[in-house]
Amino acid sequence: MLVPDFWFAIPGDIKTLTGGYIYAQRLMELLPTTGWHPRLLSLPGTFPTPSENDLSDTRKAFENLPENSTVLVDGLAFGVMPQKTLDGLNLNLVALVHHPLALETGLSKSETDRLRASEKTVLTNAQTVVTTGPDTARTLIDQYNVPETKIFVALPGTDPAERTLGSDGEPQLLTVATLTHRKGYDVLVRALASVSDLPWKSVCVGSLKREPETTALILNLIESYKLEERIELRGEIPGDKLNSVYMQSDIFVLPSRHEGYGMAFAEALARGLPIVACDAGAVADTVPRQAGQLVPPDDPGALSAALRKLLTDPAARSSAADGAWAHGQKLPRWEDTSKIVAEALKAAS
Repeated sequence: MLVPDFWFAIPGDIKTLTGGYIYAQRLMELLPTTGWHPRLLSLPGTFPTPSENDLSDTRKAFENLPENSTVLVDGLAFGVMPQKTLDGLNLNLVALVHHPLALETGLSKSETDRLRASEKTVLTNAQTVVTTGPDTARTLIDQYNVPETKIFVALPGTDPAERTLGSDGEPQLLTVATLTHRKGYDVLVRALASVSDLPWKSVCVGSLKREPETTALILNLIESYKLEERIELRGEIPGDKLNSVYMQSDIFVLPSRHEGYGMAFAEALARGLPIVACDAGAVADTVPRQAGQLVPPDDPGALSAALRKLLTDPAARSSAADGAWAHGQKLPRWEDTSKIVAEALKAAS
């Protein structure tokens, strides 16, 4: 049997419908066109909070690889691997960092400090580092001491899409994100409560199971504002159905507290949807000003004002839609992403 050109180490189920896993799925699909043939190396799904047994199993999985193998390791796992998991391995390691784990919101100070120290240490083991956006690259250079020469920025690709048709009646607001604290659903619900005097309906697509405590909080918040008939939490839906929801929407809104890139924003831009979001992390790198409005994070008042503007001013909404559509046509494709990752693999090997 021929030895594959590289191994792609992914924690959990690669078919998970989140931006990071979709990124991995597309790399697995397209990297063979660059001459690199991947083989999936499944790691325990408990990362980034692995048990000692999970770390031991991960070490054994790495030890079973042929010497000098090139291994692309997803940052969700790589960032928390202790040195003993990697010591003595004769492997060419490439770290894939969507955003530093310490920048996840809702963490205690001790958790943040632990994750930052862990990731800073473990990144020294990587021959090269792939980031999904320039904001993350700048953070790794400035705060994690990763040499700029080791970093390859491979923006997520965006597939061509038809321009959205919009809703037939009241404006449909679309949010696409896993229901977690970092995605700012609490800010969204409070902002929507402040524009409840206007006609609109809100459709939210994304897993409700990642942070059960956050989901419970959001459901209670929706009930407390009596918005059960206006905000629909649909959970995960397959890509074809999601495309239909995009096509029926009028405004994309997602008040993330941090993003390493924001693939859902790119998908909205590709369809010409005006965007209301927070100027946090890489969002400003992804969403141009002409495509909508960026407001400060954790500010429901500012978010509601931006929504009210687009809901009540057809000219402003049309202008933002045109700006989104124009920018969306210039976004990188997945073929571009795979070529840059291929360069990182070549440099590491």
